[in-house]
Parts: sequence; C-alpha cells; structure tokens
Amino acid sequence: MDSIESLMGGFAIALSLHNLGLMALGILLGVVVGVLPGLGGPNGVAILLPLTFTMEPTSAIILLSCIYWGALFGGAITSILFNIPGEAWSVATTFDGYPMAQQGRAGEALTLAFTGSFFGAISGILLITFLAPVVAQFALRFGPAEFFAVYLLTFCSFIGMGKERKAKIVVSMGIGLLLAAVGMDTVSGDLRMTFGQTELLRGFDFLVAVIGLFGISEILLTMEEGVAFKGKRAALDLKVVLKTWMQMPRHFLTLLRSALIGCWLGVTPGGAIAASFMGYGVAKKFARRPDEFGRGEPQGVLAPETAAHAAGSSALLPMLSLGIPGSATAAVLLGGLMVWGLQPGPLLFVEQKDFVWGLIASMYLGNLAGLVIVLTTVPLFAAILRVPFAVVAPLILTVCAIGAFTVNNAQFDIWLMLLFGVVGYFFKKLEYPLAPLVLALVLGDRAEDAFRQTMLVSGGDLAVFWSNGLVGTIVTLALFILFWPVLAASLRRLRGPVLQES
Repeated sequence: MDSIESLMGGFAIALSLHNLGLMALGILLGVVVGVLPGLGGPNGVAILLPLTFTMEPTSAIILLSCIYWGALFGGAITSILFNIPGEAWSVATTFDGYPMAQQGRAGEALTLAFTGSFFGAISGILLITFLAPVVAQFALRFGPAEFFAVYLLTFCSFIGMGKERKAKIVVSMGIGLLLAAVGMDTVSGDLRMTFGQTELLRGFDFLVAVIGLFGISEILLTMEEGVAFKGKRAALDLKVVLKTWMQMPRHFLTLLRSALIGCWLGVTPGGAIAASFMGYGVAKKFARRPDEFGRGEPQGVLAPETAAHAAGSSALLPMLSLGIPGSATAAVLLGGLMVWGLQPGPLLFVEQKDFVWGLIASMYLGNLAGLVIVLTTVPLFAAILRVPFAVVAPLILTVCAIGAFTVNNAQFDIWLMLLFGVVGYFFKKLEYPLAPLVLALVLGDRAEDAFRQTMLVSGGDLAVFWSNGLVGTIVTLALFILFWPVLAASLRRLRGPVLQES
C-alpha cells in the first residue's frame, strides 16, 4: 500500500504542465536520437545531460528518461524501413521487420514494434514499482560466474534453437567471437590481432559492424537484384494501427514470455541486446510456424522489441536501489543523479522519496506519451518507402557514414563499415546467418572477461559453474538447449523401432 500511495504522489508531481511539456520534448528528441545509427540512447542522454544541471532534479530526470524512452521507440524505425538497426538491441527486429516492410506491411511492423516496446517497458516499470527490495537482493547474487552463465545460455539458445544448418551457425558465431577478441585485452592489457594498426586498439565497434553488415550489404543486394529504382507500396492509413491491435490477443503469450526474459536480463543484468536475441529465439522455438521467422512473421518483431524494452526499463532498478547501473544509459543517469547531489542506493527511497516516485510515475506517463506520439506518426514513417530507392539509397549511405563516424569520430570506421558491408553481402549470398556473428561480436568480449575472471577466482576449476543453485541451473539449462537437437534426434530414432513393433 505504501508503494501505491507514494506512486500516486509521484503522478501528481509528474502531471504538472511543465513536466508534461518536458516529457513530450524528451520523447521527440529521443525518437530522433534512436533513428540516427551510431548515436543511440546513451549518447543522446549524455550529450543533453549538461543542459539539465540548472534544472530542478525531478524535471531534469523526467526529460532525460523520456529521451531514453524515445530512443527505445525510435531504434525500430530504421531497422524496419531500411534494415539498418538504429540501436544495438534493434538488430533482431530487422530479421522479420524488414521483410514485412518489403511486403508492403511497414505500418503493421511499426505498430507491432511500438506496441511490443510499450508492453515490455511497462512490464519493467511494474517490476521496479512492486518488487524493488526483492529484486535488488537477487541482483547482488550475480558475480562473474553468473554473468558468464547468462551469456552461455544466450549463445547456446541460438545454436540449439536455430533452424539454419548448425555448422553455418557455429562458423558465423566463431567469426564473431574472433572479431570480438581484436584489440586490447581488458584482463591482461595485452594487444591481440591489431597487426600494428593503432586504430584497432579499441577493437571493432559493434555499431560500425552492424551498420555495414545490415545497411550497406542490403544496398549492394538491392542494386544487384535490379529492383533498386522502385518505391515500395506503403499505405498511409491509421486503420492499419487499429487492425494490428485487433490481432494482438493471439500474441499475448509471446509478449508475456518476452517481457519475463527482458525483466530477468535487465535486472541481473544481462542487457537489452542479449534479451532481444533470446526473446527472438524463444519465440521462434515456441511458434506454430517457426519456418516463417525471417520472412515477415509478426512475432519476430514483437518478441525482440518487448524483451529489449523490458530489459532497458528494468535495468534502472539496480541503479536506483543499489547504485549499480544495469545499462549504459543507466550509468549516464547515475552520473546525473550524483551531480544533482543525490546518492542512488537503498536510502534514496527514504531520503528522496518524492524524487524517486516522481521518476517512476514519469516512466509510466513517458511511455504512454511515447506510444501515442509514435503511433500517430506510423503512416508518415511508412510513407518513406514510397520514395524510389534511387533517391533513398544515397541518403541511407550518407546517414550510415555519419553514424559510423560519430561512434569514435574516426574516418577509419567508415572504411570498416564498408568492409563489413562486403562481408554481409557474401554472408547473405552464401546463406550464412548474420545474427550469430552479431551476437558473438557484441557479447564475446563480455563473456570472455566473465569467464576469465571466474577462472582466476576458482583457480581454473570448472566446478565453479555448479557451485550454487543459481549458476548451476543456468549452465545446465544452456547445455540442455545446446544438445537438444541431438537428444531429440536420438529420441526419434529410439521411438521409431518401438512404433514399428507395436
């Protein structure tokens, strides 16, 4: 009851005319930030953070958090329309979102993405509202072994649940892990595979690779197919939104599963990127028509968006209750809180009660405002596909180059982007999946660091991964999923003779 009463007081603060205006401004700025590849939510919040130092803390955090929500919504727009992930966690959205846009269903895909985003974010905020003390204690149990177990589960689910040939999945993932190892070793400080190139000291940035693998390769393929100069059909009609919503009840289990996955990985924290890939993989595993995934399946858009946004919102819980940021954006917001003289942690809920509950209330209102704003603009975004590709392609290429340069302010990254574009082109031509490569490139260095730290602590004893119930359960589940195709095939072979005898 105390939480509900405090939340009502927070709504009274957030519903002031001044704060509502800041919400709308933050959402619009966030959508722009999310649409631009290479900028992203954390960078957008960081760039605008200094402008809020003279503001009252509650109003400042409302503005910054709404920029974050807007970036979460905006990241799906370029993923669906142009196959260019605006955010790192939007990669999985491209797998089915872009095919839907190519089929003239851009409005439906955008509506699914925004609705899933809203459902996932609200799920994470509900978790913050009612389960803060319990979840905070759970998060404290995660050390290097538990982190590695979560990453292992993500990798194994891609191999075990993937419908592509297992050898191709493993090869793609192996290349991603190899690329993730380039640069300075964060544990020992040694240089690995830099070949004397100072630009490679920082390794391959994920966003530079993704822009090339998806955006540039798609331009090359479209030019080759000879349909590059035609616009796609896109209905300028808000009825698409209502029609899509009418079909949402059939996807309720997918929404619920993805939200649970996202909340778990947000709090632990495994991260929004791992959540989006795992949400997609689990949805594909439980789907009635798994073969439709990758060809324009609605659940393939709903699942990653819901999981990613549930993880993104629930990642704020460890930051508020423990002072431990669960994401890059949460880390930026943590710095802002300290500048305003606020110390995140358990006492924050006692000493700065109005601030905390005003922030939580703004999360609900900010997401609702964001949903309304982006849904009303769905027809405008979908209409972009009417423009002939000959006009759009140079603009896409320019945006990609700007996005790649913005990541590190380095021209070298533009050349890397083009190189990854060629790699993505050949991967698609040879029918090698890109998702495992991207997943390994993003999580490879984190998984390696967690594994090596665990080995240093345990003296090289692998039994540490079964040293407690939490890590043991996750690792066992990961291995079960990895070897499930082999086990299923063995069961089918054993069942065959039995059925013949009967």
